[in-house]
Amino acid sequence: MTSSIKETVLTFMKESKKQTFSLEQIAEGLHLQKSKDFKLLVQTVAQMEREGSISFNAKGKIKVNNQDAQLEGVFRANERGFGFVTIEGEDDDVFIPKDFTNFAIEGDQVVIEILKSGNPLESQAAEGKVVEIKERKTTQLVGIFYLYSESDIQTSGLYGMVIPKDKKLNQYRVFIADEGLKPEDGSVVSVEITHYPDNEHTHSFEGLVKQIIGHKNDPGMDILSICLQHGIPVEFDEATLKEAELIPDVVEEKDLAGRVDLRDEIIVTIDGEEAKDLDDAVRVKKLDNGNYLLGVYIADVSHYVRETTALDNEASDRATSVYLTDRVIPMLPRKLSNGICSLNPQVDRLVMSCEMEINPEGQVISHDIFEGVIHSSARMTYTAVNEILEKSNAETLETYKHLIPYFEEMGELHRILERMRTQRGAISFEDREAKIIVDDEGHPLGIELRERKEAERLIESFMLAANETIAKHYTNLKLPFIYRIHEHPKEEKVQRFFEFVTNFGILVNGKKDDVSPKELQKVLDQVAGKPEQPVVSMMLLRSMQQARYEENPVGHYGLAAEDYTHFTSPIRRYPDLIVHRLIKSYMSKPISDETKNKWEEILPDISDHSSKMERRAVQAERETDSMKKAEFMQDKVDEEFDGIITSITKFGMFVELPNTIEGLIHVSQLKNDYFHFVENHLALVGERTGTIYRIGQQVKIKVTKADPETREIDFELLSAETLPDRIEIPQKSNGRGKPRKNEPRRKSESDNRSERGKKAKKNKKQPFYKSVAKKKSSKGGRNKKR
Repeated sequence: MTSSIKETVLTFMKESKKQTFSLEQIAEGLHLQKSKDFKLLVQTVAQMEREGSISFNAKGKIKVNNQDAQLEGVFRANERGFGFVTIEGEDDDVFIPKDFTNFAIEGDQVVIEILKSGNPLESQAAEGKVVEIKERKTTQLVGIFYLYSESDIQTSGLYGMVIPKDKKLNQYRVFIADEGLKPEDGSVVSVEITHYPDNEHTHSFEGLVKQIIGHKNDPGMDILSICLQHGIPVEFDEATLKEAELIPDVVEEKDLAGRVDLRDEIIVTIDGEEAKDLDDAVRVKKLDNGNYLLGVYIADVSHYVRETTALDNEASDRATSVYLTDRVIPMLPRKLSNGICSLNPQVDRLVMSCEMEINPEGQVISHDIFEGVIHSSARMTYTAVNEILEKSNAETLETYKHLIPYFEEMGELHRILERMRTQRGAISFEDREAKIIVDDEGHPLGIELRERKEAERLIESFMLAANETIAKHYTNLKLPFIYRIHEHPKEEKVQRFFEFVTNFGILVNGKKDDVSPKELQKVLDQVAGKPEQPVVSMMLLRSMQQARYEENPVGHYGLAAEDYTHFTSPIRRYPDLIVHRLIKSYMSKPISDETKNKWEEILPDISDHSSKMERRAVQAERETDSMKKAEFMQDKVDEEFDGIITSITKFGMFVELPNTIEGLIHVSQLKNDYFHFVENHLALVGERTGTIYRIGQQVKIKVTKADPETREIDFELLSAETLPDRIEIPQKSNGRGKPRKNEPRRKSESDNRSERGKKAKKNKKQPFYKSVAKKKSSKGGRNKKR
């Protein structure tokens, strides 16, 4: 009996996409969850460990021993030459050193061989090498073309060379054949790759110019290049535009059949001054029983964008609108996004509606989901609503005096909802968003911080309530659905955050593997209003997992919500459009098995693709912001600023200025001492002087470099506030009083840099991936409505 269970366990583990399993996962997969069966499974697994067929890793997960060391995954490149491979079903990536990438580039599907197992307790990634490239994902790239001379063209048979815009390809050059399009020197071009790097041509591609985008000095070309580099389409195809033109400009009488008529109700939109794609409108009414009616009305995009049409295919492919400094690359043509779908004032518009009755404790006690038609009473801006709630502008109060009672009731309900979310433990991150002001040609003129006042938070409260209500409704019905999930943070990241906040005298209650969001919010409450607040908030955000789309209702950790989805922005997010389609498909009763099977089959792919396109958009937004900020700082070189240390690495520290611009002070610029990186304190500590540089420390810097091309800004440290405590430099000994090979060598008093460099090269840190793997956190993207 035990022998057959062993074989069953091994077969289950080997055939799964995952590489490690908890005992519970094996029990569930083999249907051995009953007490008697589970006890037998535990005994069997213990025997298998003794026999050596399986083993437990540092996290207590079970893995098969002596399994095929070759795995398949997706290669993620780093601009320094190394990379990581993401393997489906695995939590941790495999580190690929620079000399073992086998010329893989970003996105390639690769086969790897594991060279060294990881150690999760010490945040060490497994190390591997690429043994085969199964599929090239990068078939085109964008770069700046440099024309060869006539003699070089005749000699080489090449027309010129392209330098890729992608920093991850900065070690490569692309040689252009003397055929096809003939761009002029300095053109920004799109290149189709015909040959990839190999052992003979280690740092070069070959290709054909497929499109001349413009000249590198043309206005807006810098942002356009980033879009094309990430594969973000900037134009709609002809079929999509033709379909859009056929859609009427006004709501037609036939469209109203079966809809709830809300055109006589006072319903308003509230958004930023510059917004033209208004996809949500609201109303609030205080009821006689003391409860509130909250109505959230969302543009019925699904009425106009039907399945399998060119419009739908394009929206599905883009999956999201992209917001880049001075422009929006929309998911839908502007005929829809700014026209018939936008909830513009004083015109009829079709909506999907979620009306909720909410009690004074902020609980939704009843709700209704239906198709409707509205006639927006006013197009309100955040500025105007804030002035009404604050009673700070007499002119605004006079203009909207007939609406003031409605906004006051909105403010009451918002505060109730905000208090409810706080009490249940939702995390409220400090939100410092910078807006880059540019001129007509796209050159940055200034940077201003956007402050989220009550009107912005009010709309967020109402959208959160609707999203949560919709998700809970369909979770309870146990129907296929798409959710916005935010998983529990990983244990090792929580542990590092716990260690970090002890530097500020803060102790967190709760276990690192099961800490509640309420306990983490208490940390933010303790630093509220203090100088360290932005840094602690940022470090907590870095400790969180990335929210994504999923067909399973895992819940939203950051919001402390059991069920959550995205329902409120179908003009700019494809998953919201899918939610609307799901709602409509379930309105016809009874719901057929065919309908359920259809959605069960396609929702996983929609979720996965939407998550990937969201990450692509966020990356493009970050790169654009970094480029414009570097451009803004170009004429600030040699100027001095106050800032705060926001990140510490072994190669230096990043300092953020009050306007959110961030620059690097490289460790080589710290001339007065030799500095050790003390990871558990996230600090640099001077070996001789004991000087400490730590996250949250206030400093004065001078700008030394700002390069828009590389998007890098460098600072020089002028002074830093003195920290009262000391940090001991850990001394690891090999038993003979000498540093181990993986420890930095001490700086000699004579400062013989060249000699030390030779020794460091000979005794380089082993292995390099241990420190690299720990730096794979990223800042959260812009997502106001969560």
